[in-house]
Amino acid sequence: MKPYTHSESSAKKFGGNPLDYLPIHQWFDASKENFPDNRHRALRHHTQGIFEAERMFGYRIENSDKRIVHVRDIGEQHVLEDLGFIPTLSDYFSFMSYESWMHGEGLPPSLTQNKNKTSLKD
Repeated sequence: MKPYTHSESSAKKFGGNPLDYLPIHQWFDASKENFPDNRHRALRHHTQGIFEAERMFGYRIENSDKRIVHVRDIGEQHVLEDLGFIPTLSDYFSFMSYESWMHGEGLPPSLTQNKNKTSLKD
């Protein structure tokens, strides 16, 4: 679902108009810019991402109908619409293999797949 479509759904659920909610839904899906398949959801579509949205946008917003809406409710709605449930960050990490570069041995694929790239230590 695209951010504006999520925003339309928020307006139906909480009142106001879609533009009241668009920045929050764009934030949830911003990782699509660099990773355009559903794996992008591992960055923000979970419990920790919902709480991070709350830190980013505040505990609540006032929509154009002057109604107070909790950011956590907007985040939960976004994730539920995309996944049907709200996973934890550990749900994503439990399927990630532990690689040697994660503790400083060797280089990650982004630095080894293209020999023209340099290490961050340079």
